[in-house]
Amino acid sequence: MAKPRVIIVGAGIAGPVLAVFLKTRGYDPVIYERLPGPGEGGLGFTLQPNGIRVLSLIPELLEQIPGHSPERMIHCSCLGGVEDILVDNDISPATMRERFGFPVIGVRRPEFQQLLIDTAEKHGIEIKWGHQAMEFEQSEDAVDVTFANGTKDTASFVVGCDGLHSNTRIALFGKEKAEFTGMVRVGGVSPTPPALQGTLALVNNYGDGRHMIAYPVAEDRYSWAVTTRGPEAKEDWRTQNAEQQNKIRKGPLSAWGFGAGDLVKTGQKIVKYGLYDRPELESWFKGRIVLLGDAAHPTSPHLAQGANQAFEDIYHFVRLLGKHNPSVDQLSTELLLRVFTDYEDLRLLRTSELVRGARRQGEIRVVEGVDACRARDEAIRAGLNDDAARRAHDELLSGPFTVNEM
Repeated sequence: MAKPRVIIVGAGIAGPVLAVFLKTRGYDPVIYERLPGPGEGGLGFTLQPNGIRVLSLIPELLEQIPGHSPERMIHCSCLGGVEDILVDNDISPATMRERFGFPVIGVRRPEFQQLLIDTAEKHGIEIKWGHQAMEFEQSEDAVDVTFANGTKDTASFVVGCDGLHSNTRIALFGKEKAEFTGMVRVGGVSPTPPALQGTLALVNNYGDGRHMIAYPVAEDRYSWAVTTRGPEAKEDWRTQNAEQQNKIRKGPLSAWGFGAGDLVKTGQKIVKYGLYDRPELESWFKGRIVLLGDAAHPTSPHLAQGANQAFEDIYHFVRLLGKHNPSVDQLSTELLLRVFTDYEDLRLLRTSELVRGARRQGEIRVVEGVDACRARDEAIRAGLNDDAARRAHDELLSGPFTVNEM
């Protein structure tokens, strides 16, 4: 019997991981990506214990992750030339493994994506670059997909893993208006500054009308991003030209304390982009087409859960496929409805809460005026003793499973 064919739209972060899990469980996945090859764009992000827990189910993957773990998490504030440490926590690999089983790892997106692509290809998964999915035509037992270059393919079902600007989402639910949040991000990669050498830390640096997140992605390199309020900027993550980068390096951010200014002054491949909100969907699927990751629940970056929640999506989606189709038979529309409905019921409300939480976190971090900033700083300091917040954080990092049921 032929294996059920699955078209995965998107070869970013979620697509290759999903493909590996499907392949090892008897499906026949193929990935289509609109870009001509792996992207060089994008900054870094942190793999959290909940996301790494899912990745650990792929043999030998964790040992190859190209990144670095911080030893401490520091929240610090610079107001009126006064530097103040608000919180200093131990998040060393040993501590995080003891608490959650896995560490925090800072990675650069291009390097991590390349690892996932290589892993998928080693599993015999074909990735077809330069194929932008445009049209989806569903029948009783299949989906026909037409790409911008005229290519056509057919699969039992389709999973849209095509990110923030998902064509699959548009095809299912129409084009939505993205609302500018009033916040802009500037970021880059820099040599580790003197202030952060010795004990590598994940640093949240707060100022008047600005916030920086910075973390190691190698022994000698940091990824960083500064959020401010400002005029609307495009949402394209493109590297600024040489003149624009120099203007940022020499601008007011370069005088920031706790090593933040040094990161800006030595930044490489500096990008600038706007942060936008999108409407929350009431459903993630239609017929034989379903969304996953940022295509389903795009989020602002303030909780560092975007990729990690995509991996949780993958875990539950593949687990539910195994539950409802243990023999890996061809899937009827009725069976797919059960899988997709259970997946949506489990994940939609949960991710919507996190999307709203990330939005709130951004509003809390980036405030203007000395009084508002001092109130923010005291709230951050007090949060160290907030039992409810600590329990919610621990629960988040302990997901998506205790015992693997995939």
